[in-house]
Amino acid sequence: MPARSEAQQKAAGAALAAKRGDTKVSELRGAAKEMYETMTEEELEDFASTSHEDIPDRADD
Repeated sequence: MPARSEAQQKAAGAALAAKRGDTKVSELRGAAKEMYETMTEEELEDFASTSHEDIPDRADD
């Protein structure tokens, strides 16, 4: 499932970096921390790889 907003895509990227050990989990905040705790690396890759071209900065809901 692709990300629905740029904010969601960026949060997934931060969570993915932490899953891979590139950043510290303690540096995660908000949605990124929740995504880290609840999603698999494969799911995070899917969200993080979404193109920015056709998605809004923030989701409406």
